[in-house]
Amino acid sequence: MSINTILFDLDGTLIDTAPDLAYALNSLLEENGLSPRSFEQIKPLVAFGGKALVKFGFECHQDHPDFTHRHQRLLEIYTNNIDRNSALFDGISEVINKLEDQQIHWGIVTNKPEDLTHLLLEKLNIRASVVVCGDTLAYNKPHPAPLLYACAQLAINPKRCIFVGDDKNDMLAGGNAGIQTVAVTYGYGQVESDWNYDYKINHPQELLEII
Repeated sequence: MSINTILFDLDGTLIDTAPDLAYALNSLLEENGLSPRSFEQIKPLVAFGGKALVKFGFECHQDHPDFTHRHQRLLEIYTNNIDRNSALFDGISEVINKLEDQQIHWGIVTNKPEDLTHLLLEKLNIRASVVVCGDTLAYNKPHPAPLLYACAQLAINPKRCIFVGDDKNDMLAGGNAGIQTVAVTYGYGQVESDWNYDYKINHPQELLEII
């Protein structure tokens, strides 16, 4: 069946958000009199969310008495700086234009919360056909529900869809939903063969060759 829909993960696939998340963490660390962490240390943790960043930065667990406050403060700093340096990955804009020219649906399925996702998309003036976030449903990736929900919102057959992501959970979600998957090497995850992806690309424009 021909492909008529492309769904993208957000952080590390569609938008390079790591610089602003790193800024938020290091600002928080400096507020607490701690040394900043290097960008290369922070970048691989972005896919795991703010709590993972707090655990790493402060070397503490969620049961630490200050953990909730630190996490909330991290989100506050990030919210206020969400478009400081974040931008579409090189080549994504051209891919989106091509998809729209060919009347191919494209959307976003992310584990990022709705408030942060929509704020970021608004700041960067990005308008997708469908956006499903980490708290849109009761389940998030690697559960198939968010992807299947996105397909239902667009009234399309999942077999005519491709999901593009930079994390193993993206590939698991696609496989669980019966959707073809594309792993990107330019994102934050280190692509491994056991991800069981259908395709692998090094640059966004390679996606056009697949479809």
